[in-house]
Amino acid sequence: MKDTLVLSPRLAPEKPRASEVAYLKRLGDRVRQARARRGMTRKILARDSGVSERYLAQLETGQGNISILLLRDIARALDLPLEVLVLEGHDPPVDLVHATALLRGLRPEQLLQARQLLLERFGGADQAARRSRVALVGLRGAGKSTLGKRLAEKIEVPFIELDRVIEDVSGVALGAIFDLYGQSGFRRLERRCLEQVLEQKPKFVLATGGSLVSEPETFERLLTMCYTVWLRATPEEHMQRVLAQGDVRPMADNRESMSDLRRILSVREPLYRMADQTVNTAGHTLNESFKSLLKAVRST
Repeated sequence: MKDTLVLSPRLAPEKPRASEVAYLKRLGDRVRQARARRGMTRKILARDSGVSERYLAQLETGQGNISILLLRDIARALDLPLEVLVLEGHDPPVDLVHATALLRGLRPEQLLQARQLLLERFGGADQAARRSRVALVGLRGAGKSTLGKRLAEKIEVPFIELDRVIEDVSGVALGAIFDLYGQSGFRRLERRCLEQVLEQKPKFVLATGGSLVSEPETFERLLTMCYTVWLRATPEEHMQRVLAQGDVRPMADNRESMSDLRRILSVREPLYRMADQTVNTAGHTLNESFKSLLKAVRST
């Protein structure tokens, strides 16, 4: 059987916090219940996963702080997605588990259709109202502020920058928010400010932060309530536009800045593609890009 736990001889193990104890207990319960549903004895699970019976017993009673690799082996032996075991909070309803399994089996184009059907049927947003709320997504330098202001003036609605709303609500600059509250604190504030905008403004053009799409619940809320447009450009153009604005931070003390930018865009591109429309600004003048954006917003 595989080794399970290695402690440094120089460091005494820290006493786990109450929240950690509760989480390990839920994890152990999930493993035990999944094993019981499948009619598997602990001995069989140990054989199929390669994790010792002794450690499985510790895990199922909430006493084993298992490594992610061993937990993956257990999930595979139980024929379960790993995320089902490590889920925070209470277990999802059975119908949700089965619906998720169904969605996993769909092809990408089918999954897109399924999401659109769910959005139309259960999204809770009036489609006419949704079209009156335009949200621009994309990396820094995409033109969200410049094009967003022109669009708002053209269709006679307020222009809002979500980052400025966040600063106004918090009373500090964005960089200070990250320093004070960390990434998770910023994400909570970002979601709260988005909800505030949705509640207070029936019509608007909204420029979002480039990383908003990386927070699933916030991005889904944006997609549900707003008509979204991805302003797309090449990594080189993103960088050139940011530098042209006088912001040299992307290049400061970072020789890999372009590589980092390409990687970020590559990772976020599937998320940006979830927008209702895509406007490619690469190689186009400001006026050309604005005409394309206006056409995208007015399309039916």
